[in-house]
Amino acid sequence: MNLQYERMLALCDSLNLPFVAQNYVGAAQEAAAQESAYSDFLEALLKAESAGRQVRKQSLLTRLAGFPAIKTLEEFDYAFAAGVKRSQIDELAGLAFVERNENVVLVGPSGVGKTHLAITLGYRAAQAGIKTRFTTAADLLLTLSAAHAQNQLKALMHRAIAAYRLLIIDEIGYLPMSREQANLFFQVIAARYEKGSLIVTSNLSFGQWDATFAQDATLTAALLDRLLHHAQIVPIAGESYRLKRQRQAGMVQARKAIAGG
Repeated sequence: MNLQYERMLALCDSLNLPFVAQNYVGAAQEAAAQESAYSDFLEALLKAESAGRQVRKQSLLTRLAGFPAIKTLEEFDYAFAAGVKRSQIDELAGLAFVERNENVVLVGPSGVGKTHLAITLGYRAAQAGIKTRFTTAADLLLTLSAAHAQNQLKALMHRAIAAYRLLIIDEIGYLPMSREQANLFFQVIAARYEKGSLIVTSNLSFGQWDATFAQDATLTAALLDRLLHHAQIVPIAGESYRLKRQRQAGMVQARKAIAGG
């Protein structure tokens, strides 16, 4: 390693240009082989820096989002999820709803792909440089209740609710809420109204939501009014994919047992 190269690496480090440092040797060799102009050589290095930073940002935002797994639209089974319009999902995948601070509500029975679609849209957002957070309703309520008990709710709302352009809340309706929890959840929806996008999933029809929110019809109506005012609703019907796979596996095992007997 010559002294000039060492000085260049030091400058790249001080200027926070790690991808220029990584790509300098290869770019220099290619420029020499092709007898490129100095401006082309410099442009190639700057492009490498820009591309490297983009990949690093995508990776960071994906980790911060807290997805339980990475799901893609290519993996989604439209033939299985009855009623889902491919055109609607393709439009949502363009993420214009985030730019408009709109919401997406995925409604249907357990196991039909609601969480898959929610993660898919969230992952696309993170890859597009949009700060995203995934949580279940149960985990969110635990966090809200703890912050409320410690008189830190305002700080939490700023740090964990308002800070994200896209907030995904999975599994609304699986567990009933106390009146305090329902009020805390309402504050989340109200805080993001027309200020940030939500994706929520639920196994309940909207007429059943008050059963989850402490049987408070007034609060539930106010919550749904804010949630659905600027929202696209994606209804999904069908049989649970997981149960279907289990039944298929059971049938295969039964056939093997019969064949073996």
